[in-house]
Amino acid sequence: MLGAPEPEWAGTEMASTIEIDAMQRALSLATRAEAPTHPNPRVGAVVLDAAGSIVGEGFHRGAGTPHAEIEALRDAGPSASGATVVVSLEPCNHSGRTEPCTASLLQAGVSRVVFAQTDPNPVAAGGAEVLRGAGLSVEGGVLSERARELNPIWTLAMQRQRPFVTWKVAATVDGRVAASDGSSRWITGSSARAEVHALRAQVDAVVVGTGTVLEDDPQLTARDAEGQPIERQPLRVVVGHRSIPASAKVNDDSAETLHLPSHEPTEVLEELFARDVHHTLLEGGPTLAAAFVSAGAVDRVVGYTAPALLGDGASLLGPIGVASISDAVRFAFDDVSLVDGDLRWSGRLSDVPLFTEGAR
Repeated sequence: MLGAPEPEWAGTEMASTIEIDAMQRALSLATRAEAPTHPNPRVGAVVLDAAGSIVGEGFHRGAGTPHAEIEALRDAGPSASGATVVVSLEPCNHSGRTEPCTASLLQAGVSRVVFAQTDPNPVAAGGAEVLRGAGLSVEGGVLSERARELNPIWTLAMQRQRPFVTWKVAATVDGRVAASDGSSRWITGSSARAEVHALRAQVDAVVVGTGTVLEDDPQLTARDAEGQPIERQPLRVVVGHRSIPASAKVNDDSAETLHLPSHEPTEVLEELFARDVHHTLLEGGPTLAAAFVSAGAVDRVVGYTAPALLGDGASLLGPIGVASISDAVRFAFDDVSLVDGDLRWSGRLSDVPLFTEGAR
């Protein structure tokens, strides 16, 4: 499973039943509809007084806003002194858009901190050790698996310091993404295409190669069920050295576009991660897909297979250096279902836990 092992000190002071119940509440707060999922993780926090009663609650409302612990401390007011703070993610020890949560917890005079998931971000990690060093009672790893399931995309991005990559592919039964004359619209039906728009709406960036832009001229925006553009659009990323004409649809004003003159997936992902991109949808052709698969930079595949045969034309994946069946790149299916007349399937190519629909 994804996630670093808990440090040795975790579990030395067993969480009480009341604290476990409070963690359940913190996890519930983290999933409220008002809790955004980009670019920061979903986090909830609860403050317990000495009698075990909840005197404060909070959840993170988005980048640049107070973290969940701070919201809960403010809600608790003076009651936070001597209290226990239960939070779904290890308190941060980093000054970024907000001050470190460790400093706020110490200033509030809390006596104990119970958290679920250890912070996988090397920049912000270490808060538990700071609090323990300051004399607080600290317990980590309480319902940690459930906490990690809240933010699987963010967790992988922080651990690997690169975006989570979902590769989307639409092909015929014989694995063709275009006919021999180059035509490719439309391989799948309207329902499958609508789902792709919903998938774009969940990610931070959509990546294609220059070849796709020059041949298909896609707009690469996300639209709702009525075909209207949604408010938050993913970053459109074009990879490759060839020039893109100013008249290309990816250059319109419906969304931001980034042209990266590179063929290296590692370079592309490093640049995107530096821009707070944590989830990337790879929609390029077989050459770009092969580059990402070969680099071990694909974490999940979402495929749509149309009940059609072409017999010739571009295949869904270019050469990846596999000469023998024993060297095949394999993955684990996590879903297979029908979408009108097309088959939808998905699977994982890395050690990423299953995540609920809409989780980013």
